[in-house]
Amino acid sequence: MVSDRRAEPVPPEPRLGHLLEQAGAALARASARALVPHGVDARELAVLAVLAGEEPLSQGEAAGRLGVDRTTMVSLLDGLEDHGLVERRRGAPDRRRNIVGLTDAGRVCLERGQEARSAAERRFLAPLEERAAAALLDALRTLVAAQPAGK
Repeated sequence: MVSDRRAEPVPPEPRLGHLLEQAGAALARASARALVPHGVDARELAVLAVLAGEEPLSQGEAAGRLGVDRTTMVSLLDGLEDHGLVERRRGAPDRRRNIVGLTDAGRVCLERGQEARSAAERRFLAPLEERAAAALLDALRTLVAAQPAGK
């Protein structure tokens, strides 16, 4: 006799790529929610972090450090400048170069945004024991470091 009941679908075996993608997406959502009160997203926070270094950077140098194209960098900087977080000025020896720096408001935003992002990461890792969370981070760093540059 054939049953009218349909078999429950068997979930696919968890694949590493799928698990990493799901975990990454969940962390990205948590980080995005944490940054909302600070008026920046993760990409903008990364721009602020790069610009907070000791040496002044041009738009092109900042784009290179972040691995984004110049057009994207201009768009990111336009938004940050509109919100009073960065300022552009002409380079002294080469007036064709725009040097970009953080404003005081940009420094405050960076500090608070990094604190919020770090707190979101801690909450994300909270289901793991401290040693397991540290081991996960170490393993991911090792995997990333082992990849050929630019691949």
